[in-house]
Amino acid sequence: MPQRKAMHKSLRQSMKHRDANRAVKKTMRLAIRAAVESAVSEAVEPGSDAVKAAYKAIDKAAKKGVIHKDAASRKKARLMKRINPPSA
Repeated sequence: MPQRKAMHKSLRQSMKHRDANRAVKKTMRLAIRAAVESAVSEAVEPGSDAVKAAYKAIDKAAKKGVIHKDAASRKKARLMKRINPPSA
């Protein structure tokens, strides 16, 4: 445990931020999972509600700084690849 008063406050703040960040990440992961599951169960188009919700969750996480903007871009690209496998 911290020895100084200011360090106690810092610890409280970091724990609060950690919990908030975890909630944002969890929401993002659940949205991505829902989009992938709906794609597996039926033919999903890129503009479907589940995909839009996943994109929105990813963008929100990036905007809040929970994940990096490049990580958000990568997640969106991989999501699209899973939903629309390349036809060859």
